[in-house]
Amino acid sequence: MSRIRAGRLAICFCTPFLAFTSLAQPVVRTADPIARGLKDSDFPRTIKVTDNVYTYEDFHAGTEKFTTTNVFVVTEGGVLVADGQGSAAETKALVDAIRTVTPKPIKYVVVCSDHGDHTAGNASFPAGVTYIIHPTSKAILERSPNGWKPPASAMLVSEQHSIKLGGEHIDILFLGRAHTGGDLSVSLPRQKILFLSETFLNRVFPAMRSAYPSEWLKALDRAEAMKADVYIAGHGFTEQGPVSNQEIRAYHRALEAVIAEATRLHRAGVPVEDAVSQANWREYASWTLASSQGPIAIRRIYAELNGQIK
Repeated sequence: MSRIRAGRLAICFCTPFLAFTSLAQPVVRTADPIARGLKDSDFPRTIKVTDNVYTYEDFHAGTEKFTTTNVFVVTEGGVLVADGQGSAAETKALVDAIRTVTPKPIKYVVVCSDHGDHTAGNASFPAGVTYIIHPTSKAILERSPNGWKPPASAMLVSEQHSIKLGGEHIDILFLGRAHTGGDLSVSLPRQKILFLSETFLNRVFPAMRSAYPSEWLKALDRAEAMKADVYIAGHGFTEQGPVSNQEIRAYHRALEAVIAEATRLHRAGVPVEDAVSQANWREYASWTLASSQGPIAIRRIYAELNGQIK
C-alpha cells in the first residue's frame, strides 16, 4: 500500500486556475483558525490530501470559529462525498468546489453524521446521487426538523459495505456508537486514509449531546487499530499523516480525561448540576467549545453512569 509523504498536502482556494499551496509550515495544535494564522477570507477551502482525495473545510455556524470538514474522492467512475455542510448554500458551495476539481458527477454521498451541521444542506447535492447511511441515522433524519429527509432509495450500512468506484476500493464502516448512534467512517485502503467524521474532533472539546461516551472510546480503539496513514476529523483542520496520527491520539486522551473527570465527580456523590461547575478540565479547558460542551459532557456521562442511555 502506498504511503503518504509528509508535506504532500496542498491547499486549493477553489479558483478557476486550481492553484495549490504547500502546507509544509509548522503546525499549530489548535482548532482556532486565527491562532493558526488564517483569516476568514481563507475559507471555505479545498485541501488536496493525495492524488484523488480532497477535504473541504468551511466554518461551522456559531460564535466560536472552527471548521466543519468533508471528504471527497475523485475517480474515473465519479465522485464519492462524505458528509455535507449545515445549510443549502454551504453545501452548494461544496458541490461547486468539487466541480472546480473534476467534471465527474457525484455518485455517492455518505451520511457519516446525522447532525444538522453535516446534513441540513443535503438538498443541494445533485439529483440521482446514492445516499449511504446507517439505519439509526436514517430514522433520526426522518424525524429531523432540518428539512432534508433521506430518500427511500438510500443504501443502509449497519456494519460494513465496500464499493468499487472507477477502480477505487472504498469501505464504508460502522466502528460503533460514538458521537451519535449511527456514525459512519470512510476508509480508502489503497491510500491508507480514514475519514472519521464526528468520531474524531481535532482539538475540539468532546461534544456529547447525543453521544455514547464509553462506546466512543471503543470506536476510537478500532479506528487506531486500522493504522491509517492519515486520519481526517469531521471538525478541525486536515493534518498531514504523522500529525494526524498524533492528533487522533490526543483526541482519544481528551475523551478519556473528560470521562474520567465526570466519573470521579459521580463516584464522589456530587450532584450533576454541582459537577457542571466543579469539573476541572485541565489542559482541555482551552480547547475549542470547552465552555459550552463541558456541561453537556458532564450531564451525558452522568446519564450513562446512571444507566439512562440505552
